[in-house]
Amino acid sequence: MPSFLSLLLSLLYSAKILVAFIIFISTLSLVGLPIVFFILRWKFAVEKRHRKSDKIVVGLFHPYCNAGGGGEKVLWVALQALQRRYPNAEFYVYTGDIEATPLDIVDKVKNNLNVCLDKNIKFIYLHRRKWLEAVRYPYFTLLCQSLGSIYLGFEALNQLNPDVFIDTMGYTFTLPLFKYIGGCRTGCYVHYPIITTDMLKRVSNRIAMYNNRSVIARSPFLTAGKIFYYQIFAALYSWAGQCSDVTLVNSTFTYEHLNNIWCQSLHLVYPPCEVDYLKKIERGSRQLQKIRILSLAQFRPEKDHPLQLQAMYELREIIPEELFANVILVMCGSCRNADDQMRVKDLQDLSKHLSLENNVEFRVNISFEELLEEFRDAYLGIHTMLDEHFGIGIVELMAAGLITIAHKSGGPLLDIIETSEGSRLGFLAISAEEYAHIIRYILYMSEDEVRGVRDRARASVDRFSSKKFQDEFLRATEPLFKTL
Repeated sequence: MPSFLSLLLSLLYSAKILVAFIIFISTLSLVGLPIVFFILRWKFAVEKRHRKSDKIVVGLFHPYCNAGGGGEKVLWVALQALQRRYPNAEFYVYTGDIEATPLDIVDKVKNNLNVCLDKNIKFIYLHRRKWLEAVRYPYFTLLCQSLGSIYLGFEALNQLNPDVFIDTMGYTFTLPLFKYIGGCRTGCYVHYPIITTDMLKRVSNRIAMYNNRSVIARSPFLTAGKIFYYQIFAALYSWAGQCSDVTLVNSTFTYEHLNNIWCQSLHLVYPPCEVDYLKKIERGSRQLQKIRILSLAQFRPEKDHPLQLQAMYELREIIPEELFANVILVMCGSCRNADDQMRVKDLQDLSKHLSLENNVEFRVNISFEELLEEFRDAYLGIHTMLDEHFGIGIVELMAAGLITIAHKSGGPLLDIIETSEGSRLGFLAISAEEYAHIIRYILYMSEDEVRGVRDRARASVDRFSSKKFQDEFLRATEPLFKTL
């Protein structure tokens, strides 16, 4: 009996300690955090008032600015437009590419993306970019990456507190930091929502995908937990998005999904596509002795390059062997890091496993001039990402005069490719079998049919030109620069 009493007293004592700890943490959160917030806000306001330069300071947040993809092209073409409109402003790019010098970055932008920048640009190097990497967070990836972006954003703010802050990569949770602590005017260009109602539906329907593990899809309990987690995250994402003074989106797909989540005014500004150079590529009569299918996309998991290899495997079954021997799939794209390089290696292994090694070429991190050569040599274009938010590469394939097949979803479906007969601009597919049968259909199209699709597609891409993007971007972001 005494031992029972002593155990009971011990439990009561432990409970008191636990209650006291909870009260302490709650008090610290309610009192300490507001104090820290006001101290930091005062600190950054004082630093900004004592800044020697009278010029407008603009910070563009793009931690992977040297990746060389479509998102990076948006950054550099937007910066080019801002430099011309506001020649007396100071422009800084926050980047985590610490291994690349400013000259390296600017040269790559010119050589790979064909964008020439003025010299009034500086780089703020960030050393905590590793906290953005999804590979670090096997669980609660979205939330942890968002917390990592806040951590990286605070490093950026400590190095430079600009007058105008623009996120061009989709790290929305940096916006409250720069708006409420840095006192900046804020804007963002959103390529795709971090979370969408479609993602919630897929989890609810227990569909296994790259962002929904099969172990979760199989379990009703884990599925319910993930839905709750997504709903909480969506609410936080909505609050962070409303901290943007000006929000630009790149497609109808992104506009519709973000409008449901953020509930604020959005500007639809299609991204800049390289159409002028590509439309000048001459297309002669069809030569089926050498049929090159050009794939243009960064080597990231969501781009679904394996589907292209599966389509080639299916194609081999439905066309003559001597014709298939002349079909080459050319995968062009950039690698951001070691993970992307490993994906290329996995794709090479898969091509060998499917006995396609003689029908597939990999062109990684090639220059703009080399890419132009690929556009000239190719006959078809292919793109396989599900829910591609827009698809700069798809527009460029069409501008080059390639008969293009893209996934029947997202930007290709809503903005880019019309498929009705008489006004067809390209083709849409979902499965490997569909891609294969469409490729076969294209190979047997008449010359007049090919010319009709090609001419209509080339005529349609002017609405996505770099000049159109720059005009719309400057018009939308003008409020950020007024009265500064």
